[in-house]
Amino acid sequence: MRLFYASWPPLELARALSSWAREAHRGCGGRVTREDLIHLTLAFLGDADPAAAVTTARAVHAGASSFPLEIAHYWKHNHIVWVGPQEVPRPLATLARALGEAREFAAHVTLIRKARGPANLPPLPALDWPVTEFVLVNSRLEPDGPVYEVLERYPLA
Repeated sequence: MRLFYASWPPLELARALSSWAREAHRGCGGRVTREDLIHLTLAFLGDADPAAAVTTARAVHAGASSFPLEIAHYWKHNHIVWVGPQEVPRPLATLARALGEAREFAAHVTLIRKARGPANLPPLPALDWPVTEFVLVNSRLEPDGPVYEVLERYPLA
């Protein structure tokens, strides 16, 4: 199993991000993330024991927080267009560390893969993602793209 912990946005926020990504796509091509797959990865576990991942998640005690989406950027190295905060919110960085993220948490949401460098990205509307829970996800790669199966949900107080 390829596991990761993530936060999923509310439906209306996913729609707004998907709409923005389709607009940005006109200038950079690539593959737009499907609306139902838009998420914030908190910690990628890879090929991990699901029971251990559940135990780790159940031991986390964290409060709800917000994830401001303030900037859009093209990462040339990975050929992706992403959105995220100016500065990583401390509660999210703390949550990611508690879930096993070993690297410095780079809070971002990938909206376009295999993109070409755009001349300009469209203005990003002011968006705020309420993080009220996180989920443990199993990821499978299928011919049509990734399939994400939520294994368990964890509310944040």
